[in-house]
Amino acid sequence: MVLQLALQLSMTQSPKKNIAILGSTGSIGKQALEIVKANPDRLQVEVLTAQNNADLLIEQAIAFEPNAVVVGEEKYKYVKEALTKHDIKVYTGADALCQVVQMETVDIVLAAIVGFAGLRSTLAAIEAGKPIALANKETLVVAGALVTSLAKEKGVNIYPVDSEHSAIFQCLAGEFNNKIEKIYLTASGGPFRGKDAKFLANVTKEDALKHPNWNMGAKITIDSATMMNKGLEIIEAGWLFNLKPVQVDVIIHPQSIIHSLVQFEDGSLKAQMGLPDMKLPIQYALFYPQRVPSTFKRFDFGSYPSLTFEKPDTNTFVSIRLAFEAMRKGGNMPCILNAANEVAVGCFLNDEIKFKEIPVVVEKCMEKVKYIAKPTLQDYMESDKEARLIAGSLAKGQMHN
Repeated sequence: MVLQLALQLSMTQSPKKNIAILGSTGSIGKQALEIVKANPDRLQVEVLTAQNNADLLIEQAIAFEPNAVVVGEEKYKYVKEALTKHDIKVYTGADALCQVVQMETVDIVLAAIVGFAGLRSTLAAIEAGKPIALANKETLVVAGALVTSLAKEKGVNIYPVDSEHSAIFQCLAGEFNNKIEKIYLTASGGPFRGKDAKFLANVTKEDALKHPNWNMGAKITIDSATMMNKGLEIIEAGWLFNLKPVQVDVIIHPQSIIHSLVQFEDGSLKAQMGLPDMKLPIQYALFYPQRVPSTFKRFDFGSYPSLTFEKPDTNTFVSIRLAFEAMRKGGNMPCILNAANEVAVGCFLNDEIKFKEIPVVVEKCMEKVKYIAKPTLQDYMESDKEARLIAGSLAKGQMHN
């Protein structure tokens, strides 16, 4: 009888949540809105934000009727005029972004702005005590100590949206104080799994943007191809789950069915499995601790008669090594790594450097930018700026000297 009552209580539907989606026109944001549309009795859009994709932001705003939208300054007048007939407030600028996430009417913030740009608004939301569904891994990579200490101080939960970290989070459910011996972050290997340095020397932008399993934005797709995405996830995992570098490992799993594994101190392994679909970890973060029904495609064992695993080639894909170095060094080093990578990826996408030069730019920046063991927020911002300047300089000519 007690068990039945407990189960009934656990299945009681929680009140509708008002969600702020930061980066609503990106891949994660668009998929989050699909989840909102499928769960109108559970979720209501309160805030939508975008930088430049004004037309899609307008379309989303009209469809979901948020209280407010925030857009980049260049698109502000255009968006404001388009939404004049609708009861939707329109704001612009980084300060406005930080203010809207602190509104009393916001219940949870989905942080899906790509890169360093997502840090300030996430910190502002934590400062206001808002739970965070974190899709912006760079926030923890750049300023993990600052973010996690503030979250602890404010009693704020951070729910991971990355499929790998969501998998670990799900594997830890019910484990209480059982100690983690090690976690394994799985990686598809990207489009160039098994290729050598000679092959990578001739990779084109079109080649690098063809991910075998996942449908993602351009930046994260390139990060997957260089395996820097996995490197960033290594650092993020350390902060999310309070792990040392020796407790984190990477395993190549080309099918992307096992999303990550946890090994406990008794040697037992737990894995979370499913088809490669970001909507599942997004939904899990938004509704935790409930699992709500979905129409997502189900995994069929018959379609995957074998699941394979192999060690990553860190000699060819050096980004994993660089990430571990940054994690061990700590301080502002992960911030430097992230900033240099963002610039290098942007240069590659603009045909300014070759694919193989992306990690070279990153490594050189890690050597050149001033190291700070215990950085403040201002230190992080200055380190980010310095790393970007140096990375830009390297990309504009020094790489070919």
